[in-house]
Amino acid sequence: MIHVTVFTLLYTKHCVRRRIISTAPLTAPTSLATYARQAIERAILSGDYLPGERLIEERLCDELGISRPPLREALKELAHTGIVEHVPRKGVRVMSITQHDVFEIATLRRELERMAMQLMLPQLDEARVQRCRDALVAMEAIAENGTEGEMVSAGFEFHFAVVGLAGHTRIESTYRAMAMQLQLCMALNNKARRQVEDLAGNVARHTRMLDVILRGDAEEIEAEFDSHGNLSFLVEVVDQLGGSTAESTHWLEQLRASLPK
Repeated sequence: MIHVTVFTLLYTKHCVRRRIISTAPLTAPTSLATYARQAIERAILSGDYLPGERLIEERLCDELGISRPPLREALKELAHTGIVEHVPRKGVRVMSITQHDVFEIATLRRELERMAMQLMLPQLDEARVQRCRDALVAMEAIAENGTEGEMVSAGFEFHFAVVGLAGHTRIESTYRAMAMQLQLCMALNNKARRQVEDLAGNVARHTRMLDVILRGDAEEIEAEFDSHGNLSFLVEVVDQLGGSTAESTHWLEQLRASLPK
């Protein structure tokens, strides 16, 4: 097995070839395939690749400084998680999401969160609240030294903990089943908010949400969820996605009309 310092040297050598490689260090990998999987997942969750965008093997090999076998192993592992998909005769692409998919994901997410909030009030379980606080601590650490891709994953865990305040395992399991789709939407949202919010601002926004929840006022919580900013990407980025339907178009028009001018 190649010693981990070899990966560090390899990473340093190729980090300047920016599209995949970030300047923040990856978790110490145990193999080239693991190294590639971490880097590609980070890039996708950072919003550097849009849903449905093709991942070109030759370019990835060049940027990562590896050969095709470990890259293909990495892509196979990513396909198992659902973040990429193999398309016959076309290669590998980031999991495709249509405008109608976004409509379904966003509306289902909102209803699950609304139901969880109704069930968790008026009494908050301190152990479940601590889970939310722990998620915020992880986000704060990423804001100091991490990347957008890592923040997307941590942000999902925060929202998952918030839903968990209800103590309703079936709501949690439904939310968790949407994990990768939600994270892709979160990545699009972070990309749309780059001009108005850095990683520290992302943490501050989620800290405010928890503060509102802890005050326990149902109307205030509802307003905070509606103004959280998790749908910022619908103003711009979603138009780059295909697959609109009458339902998704009507919903998007109503949502955009409700946003502050």
